[in-house]
Amino acid sequence: MAADTAEAAEVQRALARLRRATGLPVAFGGLVEPGRRHMRISELNGNSTQSLRSLAVISGSGLGGKAVAMARPCVVTDYSASRQISHEYDIPVAAEGLRSVVAVPVVVRRRVRGVLYGALRTAQPLGDRTIGAAVEAARDVEQALVVRDRARELLAAARPDPAGAGAPDAGAWEQVREAHAALRVLAPRIADPVLRDELLYACGLLAAGRPAVRVELAPRELDVLACVASGASNAVAAERLGLRPETVKGYLRSAMRKLGAHSRGEAVVAARRAGLLP
Repeated sequence: MAADTAEAAEVQRALARLRRATGLPVAFGGLVEPGRRHMRISELNGNSTQSLRSLAVISGSGLGGKAVAMARPCVVTDYSASRQISHEYDIPVAAEGLRSVVAVPVVVRRRVRGVLYGALRTAQPLGDRTIGAAVEAARDVEQALVVRDRARELLAAARPDPAGAGAPDAGAWEQVREAHAALRVLAPRIADPVLRDELLYACGLLAAGRPAVRVELAPRELDVLACVASGASNAVAAERLGLRPETVKGYLRSAMRKLGAHSRGEAVVAARRAGLLP
C-alpha cells in the first residue's frame, strides 16, 4: 500500500522547495511503504524521463538505500563510478542522466520513513549549501509526518471505547490535553489546508465529549488557552506560537473576558466546561 495522497503531496512540495532553493535540475523521492522494507520513489520534479518512477529502493542498496541504512545524508559526485555505493540502480539513474546526487533520509521517531534526492546531470561536487537545503527539505517532511501521526493518535483517543470502559482516567485525560495543546500550536503553521483542517477536527473531537456552553473564542485565543492549559507561561506560549508576549497577554485577556473568568486557571476550567478544551 503506497503512502497516502496528502503525504505524497508533502514530499512533492518539499522537492519543489529544494529545487527553488538550490537551482538543482532534478529532485525526487518517496516514502517507505507501510509493512514493507523498501521505500518507493513516487514523486519526481524536473525529470525528463520516467525511469525512476515507482522504483523500489531496498535498505543498503544504492545511494538512497545507503541513506536509509545509515539514517544520514549520503552524497556521490559521479553515481555510476562511485565506489561508495552498490550499483543495483545504475540503469534507471543513467537513463535520467544523473551524475552528482545527494540522498537525505526522512527520519521520524528514529525510524526512516522516506528519502529525498537532489541531483545534477554533471559530475561536480555538491556544496554544503545544496546539501543543507536538502536536509532542510527532509526536515519539513519529517515535521509534516509527525503532525499527521499525532493527528491519528488524537483521533484514536477521541473514538468511543467499543468495550464500554467509560471515560478516560485522570492520567489519560492529561495526556490527551497535552497532545491537544501541542496540535493547537502546530496547526497554524501547516500550509496544507487539508492537513490543518484534519488537526483542528481532531482537536474538536477531543473536546466534543464535554457539555457545550455557547462561548465563541477566536482561533488564536483558543491556541493561547491550550498552551496555558498545558502549564505554559505567557513567555513559553509566545515562543511556541511565534507571537510576542504582549500579544499572548492580549489574547488571554480577551478569552478570559468572553469566558467570564478572573484568572488563567478559571479561564481554562471555563473553556473545558464550554467544550472548547479537552
